[in-house]
Amino acid sequence: MDLDDILVILLAGGAGERLYPLTKERAKPAVYFGGPYRIIDFTLSNCINSGLRHIFIATQYKSLSLNRHIRMGWNVVSEELGEFIEILPPQKRVGEHWYLGTADAVFQNLYSIADETPSHVVVLSGDHVYKMDYSKMLRFHLERHADVTLASLEVPLADGSRFGIVSIDENDRVIGFQEKPLNPAPAPGSPDVTLGSMGVYIFRTDVLVRALEEDAACPESQHDFGRDIIPSLIQDAPVFCYRFYDENKKAAKYWRDIGTLDAYFEANMDLCQVNPEFNLYDPEWPLRTYLPQAPPAKFVFAEQGRRCGQALDSIISSGCIVSGSRITGSILCPSVRVHSFCEIEQSILMPGVRVGRHARIRRAIVDREVLIPRGALIGYDFDEDRRRHTVSEGGVVVVTARDEPLIGPISEEALRAEADADRSGPAQT
Repeated sequence: MDLDDILVILLAGGAGERLYPLTKERAKPAVYFGGPYRIIDFTLSNCINSGLRHIFIATQYKSLSLNRHIRMGWNVVSEELGEFIEILPPQKRVGEHWYLGTADAVFQNLYSIADETPSHVVVLSGDHVYKMDYSKMLRFHLERHADVTLASLEVPLADGSRFGIVSIDENDRVIGFQEKPLNPAPAPGSPDVTLGSMGVYIFRTDVLVRALEEDAACPESQHDFGRDIIPSLIQDAPVFCYRFYDENKKAAKYWRDIGTLDAYFEANMDLCQVNPEFNLYDPEWPLRTYLPQAPPAKFVFAEQGRRCGQALDSIISSGCIVSGSRITGSILCPSVRVHSFCEIEQSILMPGVRVGRHARIRRAIVDREVLIPRGALIGYDFDEDRRRHTVSEGGVVVVTARDEPLIGPISEEALRAEADADRSGPAQT
């Protein structure tokens, strides 16, 4: 199997409306996850770890930060060897519209595919978190002489309506595909689960081109792989289903859409556990990202009874300084500064956040470069949080630069401790 003959199209133009306001200024694949990473990093890491080094990234929605991240952090391929990771913005070379759907995003870039003359095209989504060796799926695809292979994972039958559902025969050939059905069919031999599509596809190039051209000519089509392309092919072409083989090395397979604020929050909080479901620390499956030059994280002050810089069950990224505050079950992205006498619990602080003294933050997501004022109280008063911030269905508070957090009272005891600390050490830290 010649991996140099394989082209990857990574779809990264999603608006991520359910993650708003985190996607107000960035595309969903560019949202931070797990500290220094962006969501797209996990799919790109899968590609590199799988030996796939000919990659087009189709972008669209508010792509500036994503483009910059790819340009600065993903120069890991060799142009001298013909390898590339290139961005494909909408260029209206086919019609006068932007990308109308996942299939249309690839259709509008058929000229780029033709220039590379690949034998097969791998179509991926840039907004999921998982570990997968695509070369194993390619081997499965070639051994079965398939025109198309799609990846699936077992999901509880009750959750099947959120997925494209795959029906297969005893040879793993796809005999049916429904996009988000109300009553999904159970998987063969497993009445409690169904097979959900992961949005991972392998096409013979000629089959893909023909299917996209026919779809583009159909005015009733939604131009989507799950709704239109796959259902149109399963009647006549050999389409097979590859069961997800997880490289995460855990008992339960890990694949997350993290398409809502609550799902995003819980997936991040899991990383803070002693034994999280998703393993960030496997040297055999490195996760790459763009890491700007920054000093190591630092925790200062260990004054008994007054203030102590500490973090428990947390992820603290490079460039962070925690001055005499307590961080519990939280994620601090790069270059976060937490001043003294703060309490931060179960929260995500994105890069460049500054937290003033005596702030208390609980079950919150603080967006990039937000300044949290002295004495701010976030996550403690539901009514005030609703009035001042975005609050998810699960009660997670999202703080943006335009918000004005509630300022809570600071006790006399806390003020005396602050005065004593300032007399005995550096002030305003």
